[in-house]
Amino acid sequence: MRLDQFISQATGLSRSEAQKLIRWGRVQVGGQPINKPATHIDPQATVSLDDESLTLPQAIYLMLHKPAGVISATEDAAQRTVLDLIKHPHRHTLHVVGRLDKDTTGLILITNDGDWSHRISSPKHHVPKTYLATLAETLSPEAAQQLEQGVLLHGETAVVSASNVKILPNQQVRLTIHEGKYHQVKRMLAAVGNHVVKLHREQIGNLALDAQLAAGEWRLLTETELAHIFGQ
Repeated sequence: MRLDQFISQATGLSRSEAQKLIRWGRVQVGGQPINKPATHIDPQATVSLDDESLTLPQAIYLMLHKPAGVISATEDAAQRTVLDLIKHPHRHTLHVVGRLDKDTTGLILITNDGDWSHRISSPKHHVPKTYLATLAETLSPEAAQQLEQGVLLHGETAVVSASNVKILPNQQVRLTIHEGKYHQVKRMLAAVGNHVVKLHREQIGNLALDAQLAAGEWRLLTETELAHIFGQ
């Protein structure tokens, strides 16, 4: 990883502040001063700032019950973000795993583990995500079948499909998607002539949103949840 990234994560300083410290010669790697912020180092290297040893925080994995009205970003000058809801000593190292629309509620994951994040959010890994949608009209059995067989979204060239489409009372439907395309659930329902009024993500992989978490609340994932989220 880059030296300025290491300093930023280990201290909570911004990347630009870390770069200044490095250029001023206040950072050493393996006992040797390094003054180039872009220098790549082993995360296990011995790094010190003003002769004080620095270490990276341990991997952090948490779930948040996202409320409506907050955006899925680490920071924003004008709008409240999901990271604004997190009170954690290493909050500055965290990032959001994938995104939910501002008006969408439910399960969102937050971590400082980039590889884990990529495995969940990258469409090529096909990690299933289950949603509960409230619709403008009751979904017909024919439309549910069409969703499972596959629909072509506007502006796309490949068909996408949903699995386990279940029509529920009160104009609701539960469905699982695997691709994770932009606004996918809303676009899929629009493709079969319906409109999503409310959308709530219930599950990612084998990890379901904790029913004890109220909107806006979060908790760390357990070792069991981490071990089984991908189905092992």
